[in-house]
Amino acid sequence: MKMKNLRWWVIALIALATVINYIDRSALAVLWPDIVEDLFPDESALERKQIYANISIVFILSYAFGQAIFGKIFDWVGTRLGFVLSIGVWSLATAAHAFAQGALSFSIFRAILGVAEAGNWPGAAKSNADWFPTKERALAQGIFNSGAAIGGIVAIPLIAYLTVYFSWQMVFVVIGVAGLLWLIPWIILVKAPPKSHPWITDEEREYILTGQRSCDDDDSAANGADEEEYNPSTKELLSRKQSWGVIIASAAIDPIWWLFVFWIPIYLNEVYGMDVKSIGIYGWVPYVGAMIGAWFGGLLAQNRLQAGWSTDKTRKLTITLGCLIMLPALLAMANPGGATTAVIIMAVILFGFQTAIGNVQTLPSDLYGKKAVGTLSGFAGMAAKLGALGLTALVPILTADGNYTPAFVIGASLAVIAMLSVWVLIPKIEPLKRK
Repeated sequence: MKMKNLRWWVIALIALATVINYIDRSALAVLWPDIVEDLFPDESALERKQIYANISIVFILSYAFGQAIFGKIFDWVGTRLGFVLSIGVWSLATAAHAFAQGALSFSIFRAILGVAEAGNWPGAAKSNADWFPTKERALAQGIFNSGAAIGGIVAIPLIAYLTVYFSWQMVFVVIGVAGLLWLIPWIILVKAPPKSHPWITDEEREYILTGQRSCDDDDSAANGADEEEYNPSTKELLSRKQSWGVIIASAAIDPIWWLFVFWIPIYLNEVYGMDVKSIGIYGWVPYVGAMIGAWFGGLLAQNRLQAGWSTDKTRKLTITLGCLIMLPALLAMANPGGATTAVIIMAVILFGFQTAIGNVQTLPSDLYGKKAVGTLSGFAGMAAKLGALGLTALVPILTADGNYTPAFVIGASLAVIAMLSVWVLIPKIEPLKRK
């Protein structure tokens, strides 16, 4: 049996895993107004916000170290088994939330969830490097990233709808089971990498492998020679300033996303007095901007590469554009007006974020060989989550009086840092060579 365009089926399945990933992680934020009434009825509004922030910090910290752990795991065992381990464990951890009785038990289950969910990103980056030629990687990454946005769009109204029929405990069980069901098509479809997959057509195999060997820079094209991939040791990888360009850009830009993932429902509840069902009506809107941005960033990069632009010029244009879109929109959140205007501005911010982030996440495969991609993606992901942890820890302090402006100003500053780190630390985005 042969399947045409098998690589797109693989990335679509990973995007679906990301949808489930975001439903799982968003459930706590959406259900929080119900959970606090059940488990923390005597605490003040500020105390409840601090409990939520503490649980979220545990999740991010676990997620950060999970990125580095699973980056290595995916490089060791490959994407097929890596995803089975990652999504299997995180789905069981999600269902276990139903048994939480307080902040400690929630933190334990969120820690397990965080470590396991972290595998989705280095796994997707490695799958992208395995299954796609260089010129299609930004689009593939955009499709994968759109799964996060679609997950955000689907999660908030879906979870709000489920609360009509189920308790908050049963909602966690239902979405945990959905992740376990995903494993069935994954195990069937992804039997092997493209080089040896029995279902891939000869034409597609040749297209993928040839596209991975070609280099964008003029010198390599002129030579016409295929150079050996550069797969440095971890120590050598961390000695290159280009690696730190990726790591710092990730650490700066990612907290902007998490600011909204964690706090949109809480923000709408606190600033506009919304309950779970009202949050279900408004809270999904920002993720529509994120979904469009993920597609836009991928298509823009692919279009420029096909037009003959270098990888360096293409990535820097797209990342810079995304950051410049976020910058004024984040500052506008200081005084957004009504709830409708606020969620529309959020949609613009997440559009800019997703325009940039797909190309930031593609940088490891632009710089290194396939055996080092997961490692650098893991370190970048860990740095990103540590940055998000710092901002999440600050939010209850910055917003103690209900004013979220300081948090949005910090977000705008981070967009500038992300942009500068790519321009300064990665003078030219191209396959690196051994020193």
